[in-house]
Amino acid sequence: MAQFSPKPEWLKVRAPGGDTYHHLKETFRKLDLHTVCEEARCPNVGECWREGTATVMLLGDVCTRGCRFCAVTTGDPRGAVDVREPEHVARAIARLSLQYVVMTMVNRDDLLDGGAEHVARTVSRLHALRPDLLIETLVGDFQGHMSAVDMVVDAGPDVFAHNVEVVRRITRAIRDVRSSYDQSLAVLRRAKERQRRLAADAAEAGAPAPRRLTKSSIMVGIGETDDEVLEALRDLRAAGVDIVTLGQYLRPSSKHAPVQRFVEPETFAAFERAALEMGFLYAASAPLVRSSYKAAEVFVRSLMDRGGAALPAGASPAGEDPAGAAAIEALLEERLAVARREAARLTAELDPDEPQPLDGPAAASAGAARLVPAASLVRR
Repeated sequence: MAQFSPKPEWLKVRAPGGDTYHHLKETFRKLDLHTVCEEARCPNVGECWREGTATVMLLGDVCTRGCRFCAVTTGDPRGAVDVREPEHVARAIARLSLQYVVMTMVNRDDLLDGGAEHVARTVSRLHALRPDLLIETLVGDFQGHMSAVDMVVDAGPDVFAHNVEVVRRITRAIRDVRSSYDQSLAVLRRAKERQRRLAADAAEAGAPAPRRLTKSSIMVGIGETDDEVLEALRDLRAAGVDIVTLGQYLRPSSKHAPVQRFVEPETFAAFERAALEMGFLYAASAPLVRSSYKAAEVFVRSLMDRGGAALPAGASPAGEDPAGAAAIEALLEERLAVARREAARLTAELDPDEPQPLDGPAAASAGAARLVPAASLVRR
């Protein structure tokens, strides 16, 4: 394949727009928050932001690893951490009209715990401010230190996500040498075991146990075969992963691994059917799907059957019907309305002297100017 072959029609999307998109874009700038949605030029940013989902980066923008598929800057942060970031990010996100937020991070091998405590503190604080908000943590492998995995899970994210990225055979060629396929599976397995332990402890104490899920993602078109993708799906399911996403790899620059093939939409559909047959609660598989693709919808769908009813633990979604699709859409709209009200309420509480609207997108940005930009908190 040529260095930069023309993309097929199914990989072309319209530029994002709409009131909600532009409102969130402006608000993120005011709060000095960096979203992976924008920095990675995600093609789904418009869809996700419209439904109240965004992905925020923690712990800086310098990664200690150098994977051949990733455009994030590689370097040595030398242990630099803004200890006030968890509070700042939690307060900022809590004021936005979001119903689902993904907290992701660069690999921080320069930190003893890999940044786990930092992520956990952000999750805990955000849960305290906005109990209605669904939180996903998309984290690294913490060099296989399971105490760090436990720390993040114990903070209570609704979804613990870690990406295996590619199939076993090409992991060494594509991911940093400090990453490994089996280490990623071990992290996901430990997260699910910890989630089950916490649920059992809650049940024993007579307390309600919210459903916690695990999630991973696979890129295709980077040198794997279809059979290897199916093998990776089986490995992820054996590790207890509940949700899987599959999408087309696109080369960030000429310095990165080349695209080996553009996978047909029909093949993605076959991967999705195979994943559901293996027992995944939900699979999002299409050329433009990314790890956090429409995460709020994926979460809701994973917990409901296609008739719109809640799934019992261990059950898998069946074929979708119109009634089920309508029920899911209605629930997402209801959750988004709650998110807007809660964002307005919290903004009014944190800024009691400021007149606040009761609802709508403006409620999320009303207190933005009163927050201290994160950049100003870092010593230079």
